[in-house]
Amino acid sequence: MESSSTQASTGKEFKRPYRLGIALSGGGARGFAHAGALMAIEEAGLKPDVIAGVSAGSVVAVLYAAGVSPKEIPQLFAESGFSSFAKLRIQHGGFFNPGRFRDFILKRIAPANRLEDLKLPVYLGVTDFDNARPAEFHTGEIGPRMIASCSIPLVFPPVEIDGVNYVDGGLMRNHPAWIIRDKCDYLIGVNCSPLPGKLDSADSILGVAMRTYHIMLRSNQIKDMASCDLSIETPEISRYKVFDLKNMTTVFTSGYIHTRRALREAGLWKQAEHINTTEQ
Repeated sequence: MESSSTQASTGKEFKRPYRLGIALSGGGARGFAHAGALMAIEEAGLKPDVIAGVSAGSVVAVLYAAGVSPKEIPQLFAESGFSSFAKLRIQHGGFFNPGRFRDFILKRIAPANRLEDLKLPVYLGVTDFDNARPAEFHTGEIGPRMIASCSIPLVFPPVEIDGVNYVDGGLMRNHPAWIIRDKCDYLIGVNCSPLPGKLDSADSILGVAMRTYHIMLRSNQIKDMASCDLSIETPEISRYKVFDLKNMTTVFTSGYIHTRRALREAGLWKQAEHINTTEQ
């Protein structure tokens, strides 16, 4: 693909491989907000040239890049629960085997097998568990790389790829803007892991532990959220749990509404000619 050029606020011209990029954060079942966001982006007349995802965002990114429409994404999971995708196995580094989930996704994106086979360039954020650093994949087999991006430590085992163990990208960088920021003229970021409201009681050990987790997660997103040209968040979905598939329609709708509003406020609704790609 030829590089596009744009005019920076300084008046200097610079070239990047893609005009419009989308970055989708991690967030478990709250990731259905990403599907709603993508539907709003499409309705605005915008066509992403590249998409990056972490954890739940990586699943939505892969499905979307394979040609699954945003509206179809939650429908795929409508009659399923967490137990449908993860088999309990208290060994080998994690409580659950994600094999069923991997096969579920691969069946729906066939015949695509490698990231290079998808209709859009896709970057998946992961954590290099051996070397304690963020990493990404944009080539190679989809199955292990997508599962690695979603492998929450202890819940799922690390995924070994080329001799290196990888886990959920959200462990170090829960927002994948860092992966494609320098590759896009314009970057829209969607965060489906908003910080929940005030702690109900400091006397609850579990409550304190979860609040600590959410603050740590938030802290590793701030820089990446700020680097986006348009950063979108869905605050009300913070009350839903990571593996709660019962509220996917509500979460999807929230992502759609907040993204539509943000695009309108940014002057991007039906203004695709400003940042969309032209035919190459």
